[in-house]
Amino acid sequence: MVDILHRIGIKGSLDAVYRALATREGVSGWWTRQVEGQSQVGETLRFHFVTSAGMEVGVIDLKVVALDANRRVVWQGVAEPTEWKDTKIAFELKEEDGYVIVLFKHEGWKEPSEFMNHCSTKWATFLMSLKSLVETGQGAPSPNDVQISNWH
Repeated sequence: MVDILHRIGIKGSLDAVYRALATREGVSGWWTRQVEGQSQVGETLRFHFVTSAGMEVGVIDLKVVALDANRRVVWQGVAEPTEWKDTKIAFELKEEDGYVIVLFKHEGWKEPSEFMNHCSTKWATFLMSLKSLVETGQGAPSPNDVQISNWH
C-alpha cells in the first residue's frame, strides 16, 4: 500500500479550517462546487467535477468516517474512481506558531500509478485552494481549479 502525503499551514482559526473541511458548504468553497449528501459520520457525500464548459469529468463518492471537531476529518472511497475504493482521505489539524497545520493523507492505494501521481498533484492544488479560501475568502474549487492535464 502507498499513500499521498501533504502538509500545509493556513493563517486562520482552527474552527474556520475545520468547517471548510467538515461541511458541504465549506468543501464547495475549495474542492468542487457540486457536492451532494449530508456531511455526517456514516453518510456518503457525492462530489461532481466539471470542466469550465460544464461537462462532467468525474464523480467521487466518499463515506464520512470521522468528524472530530477542530481535530480531524476522514472520508473513505466507496466506488469510483476504482483506484480510490477503500482508500481513506484524512485531514489532521493542529495549531503551530500562528498557523493551522493540515496534515493530509490519502492512504491505502494498492500500488503507485500515473493516476496516483495525478491525484497527488491535484490534491496539492486543492489544498492551496483550501488555504486561499480560509485566508482570503476565495478558493478555487472545480471548475475553477488549476488544470494540470487533460485529466483535469
